[in-house]
Amino acid sequence: MKKETAKSWLWLVLDIVIVVAVVVVLKTFVIATHNVSGPSMAPNFMNNDYVLAWRHTSLKRGDVVILHAPDNALYIKRIIGLPGDTVTSKDDVMYINGKKYDQPYLKAYEEQWASDNNGLFTQNFSLKSLAATNHAAKVPKDSYFVMGDNRPISKDSRLIGFVPRSKIEGKIIWRYWPLNKWSVY
Repeated sequence: MKKETAKSWLWLVLDIVIVVAVVVVLKTFVIATHNVSGPSMAPNFMNNDYVLAWRHTSLKRGDVVILHAPDNALYIKRIIGLPGDTVTSKDDVMYINGKKYDQPYLKAYEEQWASDNNGLFTQNFSLKSLAATNHAAKVPKDSYFVMGDNRPISKDSRLIGFVPRSKIEGKIIWRYWPLNKWSVY
């Protein structure tokens, strides 16, 4: 009986080691977790939301990503401009490559802001007008132009410049906390 008990314990310990190793590999190479800090993505992502991001995936316009900012902080932002794009905002309308770009995720907040502040939700700009982008005409190869959903206060590509692909930690795929806002993206 003693031999079987020792064998059972050995298998249990081995199972635990395997599970821990799988979790470490996943966390290191496949997924990233992040705690949203600050209001720059409000109302879509709020302070203390917890999200899971998928590393090493293709990125498209509208994806919400975790990135390493120049100030060594992790930011959560939305991809607006892809490599080769021109980006312009005029009178609260975003234009990508000269075509109007619809942003339904901003509607309610944008309307509230305009009624409360008698002003633009997204200040007018073009890539050429921004010092942070070195007045470039287009988003460079292997880089992205990102913005927060709370445009009046977001510290994003308008202030930090283009974000190289190598600085993007991952694309948000799941908000798992708070439970009442559980969402898959």
